[in-house]
Amino acid sequence: MDSLVKGIRVEQVGGPEVMKIASLGPLVPGPGQALVALEAAGVNPVDTYIRAGTYTIDPALPYTPGLEGAGTVLEIGDGVSHISAGQRIYIGARPLTGTYAEQCLCSAQDLLPLPDALSTEEGAALFITYATAYRALVQLGRAKPGQRVLIRGASGGVGTAAAQWARWLGLDAVGTAGTTKGAELVRQQGLQTVLDHHAPDFDAQAMAATGEQGYDIILEMAAHLNLDSDLDLVARGGSVMVVGNRGELTINPRKMMGKESVVRGVMLFAMGAAERLEFAAAVEASARAGVLRPVIGRRFVLKDAPQAHRAVMEPGAYGKIVLTTGG
Repeated sequence: MDSLVKGIRVEQVGGPEVMKIASLGPLVPGPGQALVALEAAGVNPVDTYIRAGTYTIDPALPYTPGLEGAGTVLEIGDGVSHISAGQRIYIGARPLTGTYAEQCLCSAQDLLPLPDALSTEEGAALFITYATAYRALVQLGRAKPGQRVLIRGASGGVGTAAAQWARWLGLDAVGTAGTTKGAELVRQQGLQTVLDHHAPDFDAQAMAATGEQGYDIILEMAAHLNLDSDLDLVARGGSVMVVGNRGELTINPRKMMGKESVVRGVMLFAMGAAERLEFAAAVEASARAGVLRPVIGRRFVLKDAPQAHRAVMEPGAYGKIVLTTGG
């Protein structure tokens, strides 16, 4: 293998400008590991929190950002038998080295086969968003066909994934978006009812969409803004699944007591090995059926990673942002 590869290096935590293109390597897989030639990497809000030093993950400096990606297995280490060089894969757990690079090292057990129906760019948009939505709805939310679900921010990466899963699972789902373009995207994912979450009477519209019964499950992408409202909208015995949060707020727990409702946090990287295999099987089946199709909102090349980090935090989310290894 060539001794050096191109990628992003972060020497110190800070703003997007701390990410610089650099030569990395060499990367050599050890026992139980695999070297992956990346074609694309997913960009997520959590990447920005880690870069800024405000997240629970505190990587040793310098480091290469990126928690997900897709490409081809280049080389395997000793003791690896379930994958082989040349196989198309996507990364199904936190990699050993970051994915904002031409190559990365992974534990071989964390590599999942990329369905033939999906491109590598789509594969790079799979794990963080689709596994988060699947974990929130199925593994923790125990969603059942016919249940009423509210997907807050349904035009973003996790939101579009949740909308597609909702269609696959037979849920009665309502999505929200903040722009006309975003609302149309949500409808394209199969949701018939899409509400403007900026509307002054949003809560009344959202409750009316359930016949005043409330939602069995609410997927919340911005708990710091909406959790108090969610407690009004959730049904008796229902659950609010907190997928995203960027601050603190005050709530009245009596709203939960009266309905015996639950607020539950969702942490993707708590997903165990068996749960990851379950997710991979669901991805394969739904992709083959044509239901699962990651939405790529914007593309950037590696050297433009700072722009990608600014874009992923802008309001009006539209699909997933990916970095391609060219450029």
